[in-house]
Amino acid sequence: MNKILKKIEFSSLVTGFIVEAPEVARSRRAGHFVIVRTGEKGERIPLTIADSDKEAGTILIIIQRVGVSTNKLCDLNEGDYITDLVGPLGQSTHVADFGTVVCACGGVGAAPMLPIAKALKEADNKIIVILAARTKELIILEEQFRQFADEVLIYTDDGSYGIKGLVTNGVEKVIKREKVGKVEAIGPAVMMKFVSLLTKQYDIPTEVSLNTIMVDGTGMCGACRITVDGQTKFVCVDGPEFDGHKVDFDEMIMRLSYREA
Repeated sequence: MNKILKKIEFSSLVTGFIVEAPEVARSRRAGHFVIVRTGEKGERIPLTIADSDKEAGTILIIIQRVGVSTNKLCDLNEGDYITDLVGPLGQSTHVADFGTVVCACGGVGAAPMLPIAKALKEADNKIIVILAARTKELIILEEQFRQFADEVLIYTDDGSYGIKGLVTNGVEKVIKREKVGKVEAIGPAVMMKFVSLLTKQYDIPTEVSLNTIMVDGTGMCGACRITVDGQTKFVCVDGPEFDGHKVDFDEMIMRLSYREA
């Protein structure tokens, strides 16, 4: 069991926990995730490690309220325990000097993007972060990104904060004004699909981090399978990051709809 040391309410829908997990904190790298469970019969939920403190032995996880299990998790408080926390899982982010990297975040996708953007900045890339969401309330981690990013652009669907528009509007705006070496996109599947379609037009390498249905996190159950460049891959062990130009997003979106039905 892992103790919750601090609870952070980013909004009424998004909660963060700083959790005791010394072994995970020591070994995690950008792109890694954990699977958590609340209660002996709780659902297994994959969550990216948004940040960590090796000396304190803690990690930061961020959760959006979307259903019974995430609500149950978000309702925990400081001093409570998460029943199970397994990780770090998945493949870490490929970090290199790409030049200018656009980090496109849709809603809570800002959480998994934070460690990736930090790692890319440490590799001497110019980092331009685009935070996009439906409303101002769903924009998270803005101040954390501003601490190291070269530029942060805000877009909201309703215009309640920043520029009224979609994340793709921001990505194309940057592409048209300067040479972009790589795009990282994390958010809802449909958002990553359209960012990938856009960047393909400009022949810009694009990495996406996928959040599919996941059960065991070891590749045994097959629940997280996707098609990449015509081949079956498993998000939990082969990902979670893939070439956005090769992911079959239509198949992935269809399978995700089964969970929402």
